[in-house]
Amino acid sequence: MLERLANSPSIQIVGHRGYKSAYPENTLLAFQKSLEMGVDVLEFDLRFSKDKVIMVIHDETLERTTNGTGKVSDYTMAELKQLDAGGWLGKPFEGLKIPTFEELCQLFADYSEPLLNVEIKPNEHAKEIADEAIAMLKEYGYLSRCLFTCFDAEIITYIHDTYSLKTQGFPEVSMSNFVSGTDGTYSKMWSIGISMKLLTPALVSEFQEMGLLVGCYCTDNDKQVYYALGCGVTLLTCNDPQPAMNIRQQIAGSL
Repeated sequence: MLERLANSPSIQIVGHRGYKSAYPENTLLAFQKSLEMGVDVLEFDLRFSKDKVIMVIHDETLERTTNGTGKVSDYTMAELKQLDAGGWLGKPFEGLKIPTFEELCQLFADYSEPLLNVEIKPNEHAKEIADEAIAMLKEYGYLSRCLFTCFDAEIITYIHDTYSLKTQGFPEVSMSNFVSGTDGTYSKMWSIGISMKLLTPALVSEFQEMGLLVGCYCTDNDKQVYYALGCGVTLLTCNDPQPAMNIRQQIAGSL
C-alpha cells in the first residue's frame, strides 16, 4: 500500500500529529478530524509509560501538551490517563486524554485507506517500543500500511534489518547515530523527510538520485506548499493540511 506514495503524481498529505493546527496534537480528536478531512497518511509519536504501555505523545515531558509535569516515563498509564491533554489549547478541548497506542489502533479500524507514519521517539527503550508497536500493528493487520520513522539512525537500521519494513529517516545533519557510506544509514531508508529550513531543489534531486522517496515538513501555508512542489516534493507533512488540500483540488480541477 505504501507504494502509492511513490507512484502517485498528485500531492500526498500527511497529518502531523493529527490535525495539529486546530486540535490538541496526538489526541484521538485530532486524529479523527484529520481522517475525516481525508489526509492520506496519519503521523503520530510513540513513547512508553512507566509501566511500559505505549502512549501516543510527542514530548519527553508533559508540560507543553498536558496539565502534568515531569517525564512521561515517570508515570504509569493509569496516572497519565488522569491528565488533561486538551485544555492547554482552549476550554472546548478540556478533558481530552493522552491515547494509548491500542486506542489509536482501534480508531483506525473504521478507516481502511489512510497510511500510517509511526514515529518512534529516540530514547533508551526505542527498540523495545518498536518491537511492541510492530507486534500490535501486525495483530491488527496494519503493517502493510506503515512507514516507520525515527531521528535516531540506530532505530531506523534496527527496524530495517530486523523486520524488513519500510523506514523514513532524515538528512544526516538531522539525525543521531548516523552512519555514512554505501551500507550506511541512507541505505536503510525507503523515504526521507526534509524540514522546510533545509529544503532545496538540489537536495531533493540528490536524494531522489539515491532512490529515496522525498517528503518535507511542515508545509502549512500556500507559499510553503508551492515551494515544496517547486522543489519536486509531493509528499507533504502538514500541521494544517487545509492549504495543501486546497491546492491539490485546484491542480486536479485544472487538468
